[in-house]
Amino acid sequence: MAFKTSSEDQETLSEINVTPLVDVMLVLVIILLVTAPLITQSVNVNLPKTASTTPDSEKQPLQLGIDDKGKITLNSAPVADLPELEKILKGKKEGNPEIGVHLYADKAVPYGKVAELIATVHHADISKIGFVSIEQ
Repeated sequence: MAFKTSSEDQETLSEINVTPLVDVMLVLVIILLVTAPLITQSVNVNLPKTASTTPDSEKQPLQLGIDDKGKITLNSAPVADLPELEKILKGKKEGNPEIGVHLYADKAVPYGKVAELIATVHHADISKIGFVSIEQ
């Protein structure tokens, strides 16, 4: 509390002095900054060594592509038309019911052609389709 000394009626002032509050907060921030790097702990563990493995090609998604000329490829092998693609996809689906497809479409391909490819994949009863794009 503070008192007015120049006035005659000796009223008390009800203002909050924030300077001690700011000082305490700054001290707490400094303590936090000093102790934060000490809090991180690490455990030294000798991990076991294993032989390297290759991913199972049966579980890898199929790579379905269409270029700007409308040429369709499946895992880099050309496919003649959509009915042939559907037959191939149905055969792959029988071998692996969890198979997926990654679709690579050139940006110049009309959306209608891409929609036909998606419909063909769905007709082959494959529901996992991923669209692949290149980061710029």
